[in-house]
Amino acid sequence: MKDLVILAYSGGLDTSVAIPWLKERYGYDVVALSADLGQPGDLEAVRQKALRIGAVDAVTLDLKEVFVEEFVLPALKANALYEGKYPLATSLARPLIARALVEEAERRGAKAVAHGCTGKGNDQVRFDVTVMALAPHLRIVAPLREWNMSREEEIEYAKERGVPVSVTRESPYSVDENLWGRSCEAGVLEDPWAEPPEDAYAWTVSPRQAPDEPEYLEIGFLRGRPVSLNGEELDLVTLVDRLNRLGGRHGVGRIDMVENRLVGIKSREIYEAPAALILIEAHRALEELTLTRETMHFKPLLEQKFAELVYYGLWYEPLREAVTTAVEVTQRWVTGEVRVKLFKGQCMVVGRKSPHSLYEYSLATYDRQDRFRHESSQGFIELWGLPLKVWGSRQRTV
Repeated sequence: MKDLVILAYSGGLDTSVAIPWLKERYGYDVVALSADLGQPGDLEAVRQKALRIGAVDAVTLDLKEVFVEEFVLPALKANALYEGKYPLATSLARPLIARALVEEAERRGAKAVAHGCTGKGNDQVRFDVTVMALAPHLRIVAPLREWNMSREEEIEYAKERGVPVSVTRESPYSVDENLWGRSCEAGVLEDPWAEPPEDAYAWTVSPRQAPDEPEYLEIGFLRGRPVSLNGEELDLVTLVDRLNRLGGRHGVGRIDMVENRLVGIKSREIYEAPAALILIEAHRALEELTLTRETMHFKPLLEQKFAELVYYGLWYEPLREAVTTAVEVTQRWVTGEVRVKLFKGQCMVVGRKSPHSLYEYSLATYDRQDRFRHESSQGFIELWGLPLKVWGSRQRTV
């Protein structure tokens, strides 16, 4: 019996060509594994394609709920945005898919796992490091790092081995999608001066074509977890999916950034993440209402470290778990409702309320109900500024 390799299989050209290549180069029997993370497409058709190409077996796993509960939710509570912009959709998905590869390999007694990542991207790191952490005994094979074929040679290789090549004119973009967002790169987007053409977007309409009337949404949170939309309680998968559609209709969620990849290069990326940006904006607004000043000022340090660890492929680094635990402690009182307005590409928080609100009207107002003791300020300022007062008096003698 030949050794087994578990291949992370998307159904695209690269991973499809990988099936015969792994058989020819290493003599492996290939098991194709596809993960449903909410991306569009017919995964049963993808599974059948893998079998037709030559996989000895092909499995499809519905991991949408696991994805949002175990990976997306901690990221939301951390308001995680790499370099302040990217909500980490692909970065969060890769450690889950890699974990699924490991679990399938252990179940079948496979000797290796494989993926279709290139040698200059971040995803190879996320796959490899996760496998190294969870199953250091497994061999990791990345065909695109080894075969050195041009795109034209790869297509010819596929045709010679009966691998279906569905299009003759390839899309200029490289795209990845899941519930938390869509990424798009390559083609004209590789020129950071060029405005992204509309065909680079699929989830969001142009703000110019968005409705001329704003749409208001009310999002309910319980301990930092979104639980309702416009008063209707929803599971997290449904809520995220619905917000993607609502936000996309108003052109909300477009991100154009030049990011610093882990492998040392800068890359121009286009992202669409309506639900992620709406939820992070709403969640942050509720934290402003319910967290103490010291917590609000310190938490961004945790958020940045969380985002970096995830982006760098270190989901299973113990520090990531520690940061997640610290963030979770801050969410104890983050319960309430946030009202947002979607309009012409923008998501604006226009209202927030919470039973744990630290906003005290009688202290904040300037009207007759003002209960703030203004006379206390003079003594406070005197003590607060005392060190500078002493310093200033010394400067006059120098």
